[in-house]
Amino acid sequence: MVTVRRSVWDEPRPADAPPIGRLDWLLVGVFAAAALVETVVRSDSAWRPLAAVLALALIPALLRRRSNPLTAALVGWGIAGLLAVVELITHAGNLDPYAMMADLILLYALVRWGSGREVVVGTAFVTVVVALGMYATSVGWADVFGSSVLLLLIIALAAVFRYRADLWSRQQREIRNQERVALARELHDTVAHHVSAIAVQAQAGGVVARSRPEKAVEVLAAIESEASRTLAEMRSMVRVLRDEDSVTYSPQPGVADLPALARADATPTVEVCLDDSSTRLARPVDTALYRLAQESLTNAVRHAKSVTRVGIDVRREGDTVRLRVSDDGQTGPGPVPEPGFGLRGMAERAQLLGGSLRAGPGPAGGWVVEAVLPVAVRP
Repeated sequence: MVTVRRSVWDEPRPADAPPIGRLDWLLVGVFAAAALVETVVRSDSAWRPLAAVLALALIPALLRRRSNPLTAALVGWGIAGLLAVVELITHAGNLDPYAMMADLILLYALVRWGSGREVVVGTAFVTVVVALGMYATSVGWADVFGSSVLLLLIIALAAVFRYRADLWSRQQREIRNQERVALARELHDTVAHHVSAIAVQAQAGGVVARSRPEKAVEVLAAIESEASRTLAEMRSMVRVLRDEDSVTYSPQPGVADLPALARADATPTVEVCLDDSSTRLARPVDTALYRLAQESLTNAVRHAKSVTRVGIDVRREGDTVRLRVSDDGQTGPGPVPEPGFGLRGMAERAQLLGGSLRAGPGPAGGWVVEAVLPVAVRP
């Protein structure tokens, strides 16, 4: 209970309060006209003009009810309390003009747009004013019950709309966070692969240029090709972020595109082995397998020591498909290093599809990444 009270008390104001608009000016115009008409029509008390003037003082409060909800509520319900005091002193009967029903709008705005402290203080003040007004007019128990229910309904309605708006805002933030994570994963899996290939080719180019200058042209051409491909993929991602409607989407790569990663004339040598049935998979699984293999190959090229061969093997096993990427690099003694962003992203990608991923030293040396994904994607 103490935690709940503190949570309510520390609740900040909603950040999506709209500014004063045309509907607000229309509201105060209708309210002012109603207050003046009621003053002319109802001349049952000499204090009626005072009640009308006090009612017109609600106009600034109505305009500022979202930006300063507590002040607006204190002004509006303070005027209602002042009229109740006048009724007690003068015995003039009920002086509240019907236009003072606008106080209900201020109560709604207090709960909808106020902070936790403002809501607690404001509702306590409203409770005192309502009790004073009921005492001044000597209303019966039926009126007390009806008025109390009405105020509680207004408070509940404002709380519901506030909760729904907060829930929608949190859902939007969660969606944006998921999109950022997905974008970061795609950037890491695609761009990092090409950049790693560029780095490897550049390192090889330095050696080839000294021993076989004629081969340097081929190395530079390979570097240019990888760089152009990287730039094209980055531009495609930027177009998706800037203008979704203007993008012509190309199909995502899948298992059938893995042979393009094979390189027999480079170091390390990349060998791809595919099961025939593994190329007929659900699109999300197909794309995930390609990205997992691509990232595993990138990690082997960048981090493995003295690696000469990387094997990529994809096989269908009943209702699952297994990906195994292994290299013959050297694994030094000591604990297994903590996973970086690449391995984390790979594990997340597998888990999102209901699969699993394991990465670590192989039994015969080197590093092994093994992923098992379901053939059918869970709905």
